[in-house]
Amino acid sequence: MTVRIGNSSGFYGDRLSAMRQMLTGGPLDYLTGDYLAELTMLILGRDKLKDASRGYARTFLRQLEDTLDLALEKGVRIVTNAGGLNPAGLADAIRALNPNVKVAHVEGDDLLEQGFDGALTANAYLGCWGIVECLNAGADVVVTGRVTDASLVVGPAAAHFGWGPTDFDALAGATVAGHVIECGTQATGGNFAFFTEIPDLGHPGFPIAEIDADGSAVITKHDGTGGAVTVDTVKAQLLYEIGGPRYLGPDVTSRFDTITLTQQDKDRVAVSGVRGEAPPDTLKVCVNTLDGFRNSMTFVLCGLDIDAKAALAKRQLADAVGADGLEWTLARTDHPDADTEETASALLHAAIRTPDPKRAKAFSRAAVELALASYPGFTVTAPPGEGTPVGVYRARYVPQEAVLHAAVLPDGTRKMVDSPPVTAVPPETPAAEAEPVSSAKTRRVPLGTIVGARSGDKGGDANLGVWVRDSAAYAWLAGELSVDRLRELLPEAKDLDIERHPLPNLLAVNFVLHGLLGQGVAASTRFDPQAKSLGEWLRSRLVDIPEALL
Repeated sequence: MTVRIGNSSGFYGDRLSAMRQMLTGGPLDYLTGDYLAELTMLILGRDKLKDASRGYARTFLRQLEDTLDLALEKGVRIVTNAGGLNPAGLADAIRALNPNVKVAHVEGDDLLEQGFDGALTANAYLGCWGIVECLNAGADVVVTGRVTDASLVVGPAAAHFGWGPTDFDALAGATVAGHVIECGTQATGGNFAFFTEIPDLGHPGFPIAEIDADGSAVITKHDGTGGAVTVDTVKAQLLYEIGGPRYLGPDVTSRFDTITLTQQDKDRVAVSGVRGEAPPDTLKVCVNTLDGFRNSMTFVLCGLDIDAKAALAKRQLADAVGADGLEWTLARTDHPDADTEETASALLHAAIRTPDPKRAKAFSRAAVELALASYPGFTVTAPPGEGTPVGVYRARYVPQEAVLHAAVLPDGTRKMVDSPPVTAVPPETPAAEAEPVSSAKTRRVPLGTIVGARSGDKGGDANLGVWVRDSAAYAWLAGELSVDRLRELLPEAKDLDIERHPLPNLLAVNFVLHGLLGQGVAASTRFDPQAKSLGEWLRSRLVDIPEALL
């Protein structure tokens, strides 16, 4: 019997009304919510420093105040990682909403006191088995800390069908389904490269995974909601923040090179054929440390002599606060003979990283003091601000058995969760790059004319997945987009270590650009610190595409 698992949050800050919309829009068995990201753990860590009773996603509690009774009435069980750094505290807050609700939580991910001196947060990515124990004990709501996003879906499926830790293919299928729906409306047309093809994107609906006993699934959404579920919207999300063909998780290693996608009906995409292997013998740990302070300011440079104006501002600010830690980016958004003041202007972005909070604050003051003493037309885009703490994310790894994964059941019983069978994962063998496809007639057009892309961040690395829609276009893409060609098209990556992973079953190629984002989003001064627009930049580059493909 199929189990219907919906999603109502893809990040901390997602649509507040989504939980009610999912509960009233149609039938569900489970509703999940993903609130955690690397940056979110840093935010929650700073919250908990101010108040030890915090550390969880408070917006989830606001949503539940409005919907808990409705979920209980409909028999929809809720699984969420909104517990963040304080799952027990969130569980208690939920009980205060309704004394009859059965709440359980998962703990053991917090490793801050286990050899991570100096860190603000250190949390292992747990798997699904603590969630399974909570659900098997009758929990209406399961709260976790840092589990993998996909495990929020794998847990309910494993509990529903009685899967065990060695049911690798079923677990892998559910992991893929979980990866598709974990980011909410990114599976239903949000952030989609070919968004102009979707007729109703004003308010896309949240996704649902209908999972069968063998782990195969159908991705869909409630009838009457906006957006669309197509092979391409699902494929775009599959390529989001992944590495090679082996997708490593604490429950299973899922083979992304075995996935088959089929458009079953309108807004129904079947995901089948997924093969699984034993999970790796280590767990990833998200470690956040505080590393100084930063501040920023953007100068508007209008009209003539843009380079000279930028040089003067740079020299003056460096003289005032010192050049150490200053970073500059000049965005030439100006146009000659422009018919509006805005299009006649360029933007000079200045940022500072410093261990001294006083110097970070002085940076803003020094910039403002230039107002009457610098280049003609001096103005800035925002008032000065205080310096903010810099967080640095690092991935660390610990043996699976070193983590004390535990489920705290509705009656208060604390049950330890055994580590699953594991294996040492072999290193990915770099795939041979295909020979370029020759064509007598080509046309120079943007790459995105036929190529979709989805990009994102993993710490200091960027993931960039690209795909096409037919095998002829894939033969061309696989030959055209080598690592060297990617460096040509994206000059900011020319000196980086880049991995390339073909996924012919998805007509896709995935790249991992190591170090593009420096020390990660919370420390980055890059224009696009999470690489969300990296794919769109690539799609905008002009290339010679065979006319037969156009």
